[in-house]
Amino acid sequence: MRYDLKRDLGALYKPPTGRFVEVDVPEIHYLAIDGHGDPNTVPAYRDAVEALYVSAYQVRAAFKKRTGSDFVVGPLEGLWSSENPATFVEGTKSEWDWTMLIPLPSPVDAEDVATGIAAASVKKPSLPIDQVRLIAMTEGRSLQTMHIGSYDDEAPVLARLHHEVMPDLGVTWNGRHHEIYLGDPRRAAPEKLKTILRQPVASA
Repeated sequence: MRYDLKRDLGALYKPPTGRFVEVDVPEIHYLAIDGHGDPNTVPAYRDAVEALYVSAYQVRAAFKKRTGSDFVVGPLEGLWSSENPATFVEGTKSEWDWTMLIPLPSPVDAEDVATGIAAASVKKPSLPIDQVRLIAMTEGRSLQTMHIGSYDDEAPVLARLHHEVMPDLGVTWNGRHHEIYLGDPRRAAPEKLKTILRQPVASA
């Protein structure tokens, strides 16, 4: 059997463009690594993302060896926060805290993750693989949209979410800003990148 979260949880990975829709996000397990600062200029960000991917592929190998099944390594995702939420609209990236993520199918267990991370540490000892950890997250009620374009063009979309959509619905923040990267910035033109913008919410 081959698991694919984008297929199996399709409603979470195919929001419309141009408007926010409400989804209910169940518990999902992730490989995670934390950091701080502008992802475009902080070397630790690049190393963190590489550590995640190396770990994810080794976890997949461990899972396949244990079960005989396989899974598609999920898209890179990120949780973003700041002491001042206005920095997202202003684009003050140096003030951002981030947790980068790769989602895992539910049949992957803690033993697979431990085995995979240990193998990744041997394969790439220069990377911060010791900082990669397994987390479980249930975001529940959330608003999300598909943003097509440069990451730097997200600010007006987030401003509309914060100042129009959320007040109109009578909801407030209930978790960190969440982005899901469906495009590869190394291969796609900035104006063609696809990013899901998600915000967990609760009644105000």
